[in-house]
Amino acid sequence: MNLIGVYECKADAKGRVLLPAAFKKQLLPAIEEGFILKRSVFQKCLELYPMTTWNETMSKVNKLNRFVKKNNDFIRMFTAGVKLVEMDGNGRLLIPKDLQGFAGISNEIVLSASVNMIEVWDKAAYEAIINDPGTDFSALAEDVMGGFDDDSIS
Repeated sequence: MNLIGVYECKADAKGRVLLPAAFKKQLLPAIEEGFILKRSVFQKCLELYPMTTWNETMSKVNKLNRFVKKNNDFIRMFTAGVKLVEMDGNGRLLIPKDLQGFAGISNEIVLSASVNMIEVWDKAAYEAIINDPGTDFSALAEDVMGGFDDDSIS
């Protein structure tokens, strides 16, 4: 699944967010299975995984040896605050209060596709990270993608 799009949305007082029609259409096969919402590892945002994507991720995590302390610590931190969320009859997802607090989410949010999951951001935090003058995107792109030939990126 390769999701596409960035959408600004509003959360209501209870933390419910109407999933944009374009995302709903892309996620149609996954809607009945539900989603996992969790804290991001690297940013103060949330990550919304379709259940199949989450299960693929967890199958990798489950291969870690639980008798190695750093593996156990990683699993605990990676799964901290993980919530199962389902779309209601009106096409909304509920962002639980603890996860809203972690990500600093108020009522204006951004849903940003990130390959096979969706990042959920407070709008101001998203704008700050995207427009960070300390990030040289061209240098980052070269560091991350510049060493690959077109045939080796798969």
